[in-house]
Amino acid sequence: MGPEAAKSFPGQQVVRARPDPADKRPAERARQEADDGRHGKGYIFGAFQPATGDAMTRPYPGRTRKNWVDVLEQVEAWVPAEVETVYAIVDNLNVHRATDVLLFSLVHPRWEFVFQPTYAAYLNLIEPWWKILRPLALKGRRFETWEDVCQAVAAATAYWNKHRHPFIWGRRRRHWAAAPALPRCPKRPRLGGCTTK
Repeated sequence: MGPEAAKSFPGQQVVRARPDPADKRPAERARQEADDGRHGKGYIFGAFQPATGDAMTRPYPGRTRKNWVDVLEQVEAWVPAEVETVYAIVDNLNVHRATDVLLFSLVHPRWEFVFQPTYAAYLNLIEPWWKILRPLALKGRRFETWEDVCQAVAAATAYWNKHRHPFIWGRRRRHWAAAPALPRCPKRPRLGGCTTK
């Protein structure tokens, strides 16, 4: 995820929700503080296990081969040893296809790298996790340094892991519509729909 910067992120912070009867002024709208610039930026690497809902994030100041291989080593230690095959679904970024990554895959034979097609980010389950993490960690907050962003992301990941559940790809269950009861046709009519008495 990234690049993310230490800045002010828009949110739903209310300045004054109710009118103050003493001042006779109406309620104010929520607004964002002025931010004069960015105070450091970086990238957040992550891994996600859809079967358990467990997530791992690691912030780095850059998106380099060294950082990517370091994340792969940490994920190797994070994934239980009884898992036979680890599928790493990645995009075709040159860092993901570096020689160091090839050497990593030779040393760790249980890893299989699956490269998603261009413009097909929806095939990677880490993308919905980033969509959940951004508001959980960043929305409505102001960060003075990159370290503050790292701490917020770590706290949000810990919160998610504390309340994790298996991740279902697609719409949330609460958005599923109940299947309507359809009338049964005794036999197929020639034209038109099914008629019931």
